[in-house]
Amino acid sequence: MEQRLQDKVAIITGGAAGIGKATAELFVKHGAKVMLVDINADELQQTAAAFNQAEVKWIAADVADEAAVKDYVAQTVAHFGRVDIFFNNAGIEGKMGPIAEQSLDNFDRVMAVNVRGAFLGLKYVLQEMQKQGSGSVINMSSVAGLDGTATAAPYVTSKHAVTGLTKCAALDVAAQNIRVNSVHPSPINTRMMRSIEELFSPGHGDEAKQKLERGIPMQRYGESAEVANLVLFLASDESSFITGCQYRVDGGMGA
Repeated sequence: MEQRLQDKVAIITGGAAGIGKATAELFVKHGAKVMLVDINADELQQTAAAFNQAEVKWIAADVADEAAVKDYVAQTVAHFGRVDIFFNNAGIEGKMGPIAEQSLDNFDRVMAVNVRGAFLGLKYVLQEMQKQGSGSVINMSSVAGLDGTATAAPYVTSKHAVTGLTKCAALDVAAQNIRVNSVHPSPINTRMMRSIEELFSPGHGDEAKQKLERGIPMQRYGESAEVANLVLFLASDESSFITGCQYRVDGGMGA
């Protein structure tokens, strides 16, 4: 099998489970060395234990904490020597409800993780990529970063912000051979979607899932591996002339 990321070094935030974990598995399969970052140290350690320790390291960090972000980037460079790929994936869903009923604390927490965390990751990873004159960043947004959803204003706002960050960052560093793109999944079969289903319909998560699936032309949720396949393409040299773009992985929702 051709190894599309041979000798590349990647950082994956939100790497303990779901899309982050699936992407780590695919990256390693294609020859990359990976630093996994997540706030959940126990789950992160369990995930990392399944890999060869020469290929995968891990660090527990709050992506909204500037010192922690600076440290996870520095530790990646210390362990592996460089950063070629950054999957800026960490995010939270927050609580659901009409804007008039939303708490400021919920809004601020969602923005802190999903926007501040993405911004800080970009800030410190791009500094390393600029030193070497190359790199690929993939920011995790959502279909909610392109369209609106009732009762989900904090999350939707945060994911629209990631779309804007992607475009600005891409323009900042395009001349330095660094690419920045975003991916926009529909509902994906992960823990986050179980939480969102319950938030939409407390006690009736299965019914919420069925309703959400009916809104997807392919009539199902996506799988983490299906998002990871796209992230692999954007991380690899096969996407060498692609930057500042938004990629849906949504079963036809955008059509």
